Amino acid sequence: MAERSGHGRRTFLKALGAGALIGGFGGVASAAPGRQSGPKEDEILVGVSEAEGGIRTAVERSVPGNAEVVHENEELSYVAVKFPDEATTAARTNFIEAVTKEDYIMYAEPNATYEALYRPNDPRYDDQYADQQVDAPTAWDETLGSSDVTIAVIDEGIKYDHPDLEDNVAADPGEDFADGDSDPYPDSLSEEVHGTHVTGIAAASVDNETGVTGIGNSTVIAGRALAEDGRGSTSDISDGIQWAADQGADVINLSLGGGGYTQTMKNAVSYATDEGALVVAAAGNDGIEGVSYPAGYSESLAVSALDPDESLASYSQYGDSVELAAPGTNLLSTWSEPGIPYDSISGTSMATPVVAGTAGLALAKWDLTNAELRDHLKNTAVDVGLADTEQGSGRVDAGNALTTEPGTGSESTMDSFGGSLSGYRDANDHTWSWTYDSPSTLRIELDGPSDSDFDVYVNTGTTRTASPGNHDYTSRSIDDDETLTIDDPDDSTAVQVSVDSYHGSGAYTLTITESA
Repeated sequence: MAERSGHGRRTFLKALGAGALIGGFGGVASAAPGRQSGPKEDEILVGVSEAEGGIRTAVERSVPGNAEVVHENEELSYVAVKFPDEATTAARTNFIEAVTKEDYIMYAEPNATYEALYRPNDPRYDDQYADQQVDAPTAWDETLGSSDVTIAVIDEGIKYDHPDLEDNVAADPGEDFADGDSDPYPDSLSEEVHGTHVTGIAAASVDNETGVTGIGNSTVIAGRALAEDGRGSTSDISDGIQWAADQGADVINLSLGGGGYTQTMKNAVSYATDEGALVVAAAGNDGIEGVSYPAGYSESLAVSALDPDESLASYSQYGDSVELAAPGTNLLSTWSEPGIPYDSISGTSMATPVVAGTAGLALAKWDLTNAELRDHLKNTAVDVGLADTEQGSGRVDAGNALTTEPGTGSESTMDSFGGSLSGYRDANDHTWSWTYDSPSTLRIELDGPSDSDFDVYVNTGTTRTASPGNHDYTSRSIDDDETLTIDDPDDSTAVQVSVDSYHGSGAYTLTITESA
């Protein structure tokens, strides 16, 4: 879901105070002539306690003839001793051992080299802000992504020969469900811009000396389910979701919504989840409480949009179903219109691929199921000070997601129940008593007979038995498996779960996982 902005570039300037430009740095002596910028691996830093005659004098008497003090910092009380290029490692090691035996010397250590966070060579990187806001550079220090991770974009057509996309779009780019053919390329490059823009946010090539950066270098497959006017049918979108799952997509991006609850699309999202995909969906652009569908389905990870200052964007929908927030306003990305290779637009459509791209990047490092990935993105999100209904668990953070071991800081407990149903309208009731105070997530999974259709109904915050006509949550796909995820559940009473036979009979297993 997107809103178009003008073509004008946004320029962000960082000012330095005049004093910093005119004055020096107090307590730092001038470097000796010939001291180079950058790494100084031929130097030893020596820390000195208070000494008569100054810190330089305290060190110089121990410096060998082929070395010299080239820098001192009175405030931090250290000097730098430079050895010639031909000096051996042993010579520097011997100096460290000798000088640290002297009076007033606190330590001696190599002048170690540090590196800036990964900075890609894409020329318009500085014109973007979303990648920086979600700390993608820290993530890129770990990995730029993996072609083994697949993100499916179900949207308008994708200009897959765009110079910033062609390396990351699969050799067989996808399917066109709107026109019923095998080519997901836009029918109109000037009108059909949304899918190309969304794809670039998630997976424009990073570090290819071209244009912008996506969040990571995942492989993209495209399901064209929306026509040139940005609209598409439930059936086309549902078919696209099912196709993406069958192709083995790890993440499915749904930057679309507005059609209300439909069982057909719910079944498609459930199917994709059961097949192992993480479905990420836009909360909606009407600026009201309550998210659009398909974001509203429990299997979907609903994403709200933030402005550059990390306030909730005025257009973003919000509500209890929101699980993560991401930058969505004025995001620069790939563009299909001839003569305009990049442009900026706004919307929860733009926030959604930020999350999808981060999910793909996380999978490049961690081996996670879709449920574990969903929890990991939420556990590593950053609280930006908004209400839970506006940000969910927080603003997605690629840096945290790549540098935090999955499961760190979280707990979970799981239990399974067995049962059987004899046929249509037969039902069994189960209850779950909470293990943790203020649980963060409740996941309910049903594994039923392959030739039956069993459904799950759930009530929370009440002792009322759940049923097809009286429930807070439900999963009713057309097959034997059901998955239901409830975020921040009401734990004031035990959970009421009903397993109901819509068709068929046989044994089932109900698994409940509570996380804190």
